Amino acid sequence: MREQFGAFTASELYCPKCKKSQPVREKLILPLPTGELYQFLCIQCGASLGERTVSSPSLRRQAPPRATRSNAVHRRVIH
Repeated sequence: MREQFGAFTASELYCPKCKKSQPVREKLILPLPTGELYQFLCIQCGASLGERTVSSPSLRRQAPPRATRSNAVHRRVIH
């Protein structure tokens, strides 16, 4: 069976401090080798309402390109 939906994310969650459903913002708290860990925060009071881990091969951090002869910095020594 093929995948029908992409990734879901919360737009509102119940906040125990505000005692009602509130809009949330998603904050990246930890990049991991297998994905990224996000935290949902209440827009009104800032309470943490949950977290999710996004693990996708396209989100993995790639190593920066290594310096090659064509883009290396050349330094001159002056005596």
